[in-house]
Amino acid sequence: MSVLEWLEAASYIVTIVGLPLAIGVYVYDRRRDRQNDEEEIFLRLADEYADFMRLVIDNADLHLLSPAAKGELSEEQLVRKHALFAILVSLFERAYVLVYEDRMSRQQARLWTSWEDYMTEWCAREDFRAALPTLLQGEDPGFVATIRQIAGGVASGSR
Repeated sequence: MSVLEWLEAASYIVTIVGLPLAIGVYVYDRRRDRQNDEEEIFLRLADEYADFMRLVIDNADLHLLSPAAKGELSEEQLVRKHALFAILVSLFERAYVLVYEDRMSRQQARLWTSWEDYMTEWCAREDFRAALPTLLQGEDPGFVATIRQIAGGVASGSR
């Protein structure tokens, strides 16, 4: 076999093996990048939720860490409580828009379930559910339907 025939055979082997391998590596890298992006979004949202919880702690007089409201709140406290609920709904909507999809991969479903748990926990509060109608005005329709479903399930005891 001459050098030219040898090089031609080598080029066929590279084309037959190398091209599919390169495509496979590219697809694998894209999937890994997409998964890393999803996890980065989740971590940023988790940081925002931690910041929100710091606000809740800083406003301990509003009793937001206990599910049952304690005593009467002043007008100023009610305003702060409503503002915190508005921040929370905004965070929940952002999580919905960035994480939720009708057809989720296992990874996406795992990330979404954490947010669904947070929503369920907050929807268990009667005062939060009572504030939802005004807080949900102008929000994403899919998010509104989702959180109303969660709130309805909690209120009826099916969650």
